[in-house]
Amino acid sequence: MSRGDTVELRDVSVGYGGPPAVAGVSVEVPGGGWLAVVGPNGAGKSTLLKGIAGVVRAEGSIVVGGQPLAALPARERARVLGYAPQVAVVPDGLTVTDYVLLGRTPHLGRLAKEGRRDRAIAADVVERLDLTRLAHRELRTLSGGERQRALLGRVLAQQPRVLLLDEPTTGLDIGHAQALLDLVDRLRAEDGATVITTLHDLVFTAQYADRVLLLDQGAPVASGTPEQVLTEANTTRHYSAAVEVLRTSAGDPVVVPARRRSLRADDGII
Repeated sequence: MSRGDTVELRDVSVGYGGPPAVAGVSVEVPGGGWLAVVGPNGAGKSTLLKGIAGVVRAEGSIVVGGQPLAALPARERARVLGYAPQVAVVPDGLTVTDYVLLGRTPHLGRLAKEGRRDRAIAADVVERLDLTRLAHRELRTLSGGERQRALLGRVLAQQPRVLLLDEPTTGLDIGHAQALLDLVDRLRAEDGATVITTLHDLVFTAQYADRVLLLDQGAPVASGTPEQVLTEANTTRHYSAAVEVLRTSAGDPVVVPARRRSLRADDGII
């Protein structure tokens, strides 16, 4: 994978043909950085990621490594950006290796088949993601955590400079989610890839991302470091939740729910 590129969004809006579902987004992610896009359900997180990836139409300026994405052909864009949706459509009968090899498509000529180099790259990705023992298994037979690693494998086989991961921990328990994010973080450190993810879990957000963009009702409402964005005031207001912000031993902010206690023993009610 090549060195990660800086990603610059200037007044970006994304929609599905009607009014924009998300609008007015301006943010910069330095090469090798990790931006987490967070917000309540329906805030426009996945839509924004689809707009960056070119899956849906985006207005405004999206520049990667100094190149406006709008000027790039689809095949070249796929070499720059690797996009993993929340739910990928996978044909029946496809093995892990077959699926990872699909990531080489942007590098192949028209009607060309994968060559020795493509298979070597796919095999390396399978090994790095600890999928070797599952290489010949069909995707539909894998557990949630194994399938998520395979989806990441297809993206890595593209050898992109930017990883776009939409809710990569969806459906995973805390251990498998942590393992997957550790893996992404290690790949980022080893390869210098720039990472943009959408995440629901604010605890993981603070521990892995170095920049956070908070969306609410399709608009950016806060941007900065996890400490600057994941405050009690921001979370309470935009998630309509009662929370407290604590600290880990490493100093990372931890957003935890604070139970609303309307009935108390000293009231004589319970």
